[in-house]
Amino acid sequence: MTGPSPPPAPPAGADYRCGFAALVGRPNVGKSTLLNALMGEKLSIVTPRPQTTRHRVIGVLTGPQAQIAFVDTPGLHQGARRALNRAMNRTAAAALVDADLCVLVIEALKWTAEDDLVLGRIRASGRPAIAAVNKVDRVRPRERLLGYLAELAQRFDFRELVPVSALKGLNLEPLVGAIGRNLPVSPPLFPPGERTDRDMRFRIAEIIREKLTLELQQELPYGIAVEIERVSEEQDQLAVDAAVWVDRSGQKPIVIGAKGERLKRVGRAARLELNRLLGRRLHLELWVKVREGWADSARALRELGLE
Repeated sequence: MTGPSPPPAPPAGADYRCGFAALVGRPNVGKSTLLNALMGEKLSIVTPRPQTTRHRVIGVLTGPQAQIAFVDTPGLHQGARRALNRAMNRTAAAALVDADLCVLVIEALKWTAEDDLVLGRIRASGRPAIAAVNKVDRVRPRERLLGYLAELAQRFDFRELVPVSALKGLNLEPLVGAIGRNLPVSPPLFPPGERTDRDMRFRIAEIIREKLTLELQQELPYGIAVEIERVSEEQDQLAVDAAVWVDRSGQKPIVIGAKGERLKRVGRAARLELNRLLGRRLHLELWVKVREGWADSARALRELGLE
């Protein structure tokens, strides 16, 4: 994956800018794909399923004029009946309020009630905002985008409107420039070379959850989580034991599959990607466990790091 050109270390100039830019929007508009494209590496997992992102993930891009701390957030959504969904909405809302700049990620030519919900949160926060109009590679003919951008400009006083395609890597440099010049004047907040606030255990758990989601598709509700139970060095490789938590006993055989084949496929896919991501061999053991109703339990959400 390639993003904007890797910038050199920043000077300590009086006009240097730095701050937190929250990528906010409804589910499935491409916030995580955009973060990964901007960073040039995979920091957030991505699946076609809405609400894949559950945590706040920071990616730090350090350039000659600005250091940007992108904050990937769960999609703000309506109808949050389960405790897990409410926790995801709180995570996104908190990131928005704490940000120096909001980057509203929306899908070109579309505007929904949930887009209105997110824009309302931005308006209430009082934070300045930029609109990143994603998926412009799908717009045919391209002239249709001009009318959409004009309508968007009437909805809110955006500092800038930037058409992009996170998937195709289109127009990312102008977006980085727009975000950078709208951050406050400040020296860098993160040391040179720091790319994310998330540690290796978190990234391993998320890759496993991504492969589970891709494998299970529509067969399993959102009551699934991954917890890393052990990480150790064994014979020149990283040994990882991970628990896959489901919230109904009937879901356990679905995840395991006939003769354990489904869980083996998930483990193999996760291991191959983690070998590449970490640059080393990894031995992975997965265990499926039941914790009845964890997605509706505030205590369970806290214990699993989701609250």
